[in-house]
Amino acid sequence: MAHAHNHTEPQGADLTVAAQTTLEKAGEQWTTMRASVFAALASFEKPASAYDIAEAVSKSEGRRVAANSVYRILDLFVGANLARRVESANAYVANAHPDCLHDCIFLVCDSCGQTTHLDNDTITKGVRNAAEAAGFSPVRPVIEVRGRCADCEAK
Repeated sequence: MAHAHNHTEPQGADLTVAAQTTLEKAGEQWTTMRASVFAALASFEKPASAYDIAEAVSKSEGRRVAANSVYRILDLFVGANLARRVESANAYVANAHPDCLHDCIFLVCDSCGQTTHLDNDTITKGVRNAAEAAGFSPVRPVIEVRGRCADCEAK
């Protein structure tokens, strides 16, 4: 069951519609600012920090947007499954499948920063089971594997 989402990935307007629908189903409003933050987040090819996103939104809006405002929106997005947080980089990626609930496995390239999100329910279930066996209640397991991507290895 390991895959990097081999089915068609929603992009552009389709991804935005999926995100908006998911957020509204969660009882939240899709405001202009939230739409701008999501658009900026989805435009990055690599994980983006709140500061990167604030800068992109500031440029597109023609006014300064504070990173703390972006952090609040990103926290909402993570809670609603619209975004994933790459913990070791303190950065975020748009979730191409906001209606799919999986624990995160990230492959993070130390050379170029490229991050690949994998779903492998067998591994993440094992992590949850191990945590529970130790008397711990896992809320949001995140697994990050640091190394070098195939492109960097080939160089």
